[in-house]
This record gives sequence, C-alpha cells and structure tokens, in this order.
Amino acid sequence: MAFVCCYQVKQPNQMTVEEFKAWLRGFDGDQDGRISREELKEALQSLRIWFGGWKARQVMKEADMDRNGHLDNDNEIEKLVTYAQQNLHMKIYQH
Repeated sequence: MAFVCCYQVKQPNQMTVEEFKAWLRGFDGDQDGRISREELKEALQSLRIWFGGWKARQVMKEADMDRNGHLDNDNEIEKLVTYAQQNLHMKIYQH
C-alpha cells in the first residue's frame, strides 16, 4: 500500500527581485549580511542546480567586483540577479 502526498509549491526559480534577495538571505549562515561562495553554493544546490559548486565559483568571478570573496553590496547582488536570469534560467522580475 502506497501513500501519496500532494501539495502545491511556488516554483523556487520564479520570484521578484525582493523575494530573491530574501531567499538568498536565508543562506547567510553566519548572519553577516554577506553571501560567501560556500553560502551561494548551498543556495544553488537547494534549487537542485547541477554543478552548484562550479556555478557558485563562476558567479563569484563575475559578480564579486571588489574580489573580497563575498557578495556584499547592491551592485554585486544585481550582477548575481543578472547572472541567475541569463545563466541559471531563473525568472526574476521586478514587481
């Protein structure tokens, strides 16, 4: 005998920019207000994106403008949003 449980979940890869930022803050494990490559890797893996570690490294190369190892300002987060839209096929839109 099998039990089946069904529930509706909003697609995690379809969200507004503000929802995306809030979702990303959920992976800020040390609560320092910055996203490290390891935290970004966890976020990507939660979406079941293949090669999350490699893609996190690629994002950091492109978005971490001051090369401090963290995404920690609005410009860098905007670059992450653009990368996610173009390369990770996420649908992130303005209100």
